[in-house]
Amino acid sequence: MADDFGYLNARVRARRSTLLKESFFQEALDLSYPDFLRLLSESVYGQDLAGQGLPEVDRAIALTQARLVGDLAGLVTGEAREAVRLLLLRNDLTNLQAVLRAKATGKPFEEVVLLPGTLKEALWRQAYEAQDAAGMAQVLSVPGHPLARALRSVLRETQDLARIEALLAKRFFEGVAKASKALEETALRDYLALEVDAENLRTAFKLQGQDVPVETVFIRGGRFVDRVRFARLLEGDYAVLDELSGTPFAPLAGARDLKTLERRLRCLLLKEARKGAADPLGVGLVLAYVKEREWEAVRLRLLARRAYFGLPRAQVEEEVVCS
Repeated sequence: MADDFGYLNARVRARRSTLLKESFFQEALDLSYPDFLRLLSESVYGQDLAGQGLPEVDRAIALTQARLVGDLAGLVTGEAREAVRLLLLRNDLTNLQAVLRAKATGKPFEEVVLLPGTLKEALWRQAYEAQDAAGMAQVLSVPGHPLARALRSVLRETQDLARIEALLAKRFFEGVAKASKALEETALRDYLALEVDAENLRTAFKLQGQDVPVETVFIRGGRFVDRVRFARLLEGDYAVLDELSGTPFAPLAGARDLKTLERRLRCLLLKEARKGAADPLGVGLVLAYVKEREWEAVRLRLLARRAYFGLPRAQVEEEVVCS
């Protein structure tokens, strides 16, 4: 096991060759469901496809993602491992937020979309089956996960789901930003700073109009969205987005709802992550690969549903294309 990125990046380059080509997605936009299944079965996802229904497709996507992304931190040691672990911890936060929402709404665990992070699916199932959010924190504390402490702390402040998610993000990103400063990985620190900005924008949209003290939910460590801009957006001042021209967030101009914001954020963060693909000796290549796989999974799930329900191409095309 290596302690630098030379070995890991060689493995990642091989795996990047299995990423689906853009032609796959363009073809899938017009396919019937049986033809979509055939196309998927001929890809890297085929070995995990064990049925023909949507649940089986979702399961194949999850298994393939776990197989091709979830083991990355275990392939290296030392600072390289810590850098990859910090990257995958981001997915743990997303998973915890998804499980909390599912638990609150009664959504079955099988329908929760989990990203490949540092925790196995079995543990997330245990968290879902816990009696309440405090029980989830207890489950996460068994492997000593940092989100366990964060969740317990947040639950002492609020029981409102939207605020729980916002406070979890604040605790997480400020902790990760502090940890990343100890690493000589500029690409990772810069990208995480953009993630902080993106999370602040999401939070402002989600909590818009609510009486929320700015200091309790604003995340420090971003590059372009400061506390003043965050407070203005929280109050509904969309001119903030226009002021981000000349930054990576320029495509957000004109966004007025969370769905549009999320879609544009996903594409611009993917674009920024891909810039690291030219880094042969650092975490940049791994960052690009992880985000490319994540986007691939999102697209596959959307295209599977378009084909299964016979939806028109135009209804999903905007959601599966990043220009």
